[in-house]
Amino acid sequence: MITLYGIKNCDTVKKSRDWLAKNNVDYRFHDFRADGLDKAQVNNWITEIGLENLVNKRSTTWKELNDSIKSDFDEQNAASIIVENPTLIKRPLLDTGKQKHVGFKETEYARIFN
Repeated sequence: MITLYGIKNCDTVKKSRDWLAKNNVDYRFHDFRADGLDKAQVNNWITEIGLENLVNKRSTTWKELNDSIKSDFDEQNAASIIVENPTLIKRPLLDTGKQKHVGFKETEYARIFN
């Protein structure tokens, strides 16, 4: 089962969802805020995707974090911080069941699904 993770009011997530619908891709949407996240899941993403690829350090959420949290942010404590602040994750996160992809590019989605 394909799962798209994000938040419903994110413009990039909306573009991704529109592309999936237009191309008749069956998927399940998981809203970080409404449906939550757990540490094990986030740790798996960190392992598979990499912390630098998973976290959006240009986000408002990152900028608003306490400086001590940002300076100590690493693979050991990242999952706990991300679970508390799920909008740190680059959106959307697409899980095809075989691979994970962050962000939305129409050409990449076309490659994945065609």
